[in-house]
Amino acid sequence: MLREYILSDFKRCGIQKISFGVLFSTFYIQPNPGLKFMTIFRLTQHYRRKNRMLFYFFFLWLRRLKVKYGFDISYRTQIGKGFYIGHFGNIVIHGDTVIGENCNISQGMTIGISNYGEKKGVPTIGNRVFIGPNAGVFGNITIGNNVTIGANAVVTESIADGKTILTSKMTVLDKDLSPYYIHNSSN
Repeated sequence: MLREYILSDFKRCGIQKISFGVLFSTFYIQPNPGLKFMTIFRLTQHYRRKNRMLFYFFFLWLRRLKVKYGFDISYRTQIGKGFYIGHFGNIVIHGDTVIGENCNISQGMTIGISNYGEKKGVPTIGNRVFIGPNAGVFGNITIGNNVTIGANAVVTESIADGKTILTSKMTVLDKDLSPYYIHNSSN
């Protein structure tokens, strides 16, 4: 099962077979941050209950990669086969989140918890879901299969299968608010 999950992640990056040379290239020669992280993530999850010594080895390696690449994804997160991280940096996924197969995530996105109200909890993400740059998915909601969440979208409601979520148009105010945000200017 471990090999199947790791191979499915590699296939999402166009790599059909895993060999020592492919691993060496992925980890050192031409590092692929998302693939490198997911390989160690899968190994950490695999050895969690099988071999404590190997679990701690991969757990510490995973913690190092979290800081290095800006991926705050807990080893407790349930992620299906074929997970693809497009770009590294500022990715946050709550540890209780469940993510389906063949999902893509982009930089700056958050899948997080809602701490109050009727949607208190974390999201469940279906299969073949794309989450765009700087998007956020919050609360005890379900994102269906074949869903696209566009850049900068904030999703707080459940989404049915086959839908696309886009942000609303920008709002332009005819008022200069820059003095409220630009402090201690040099001039």
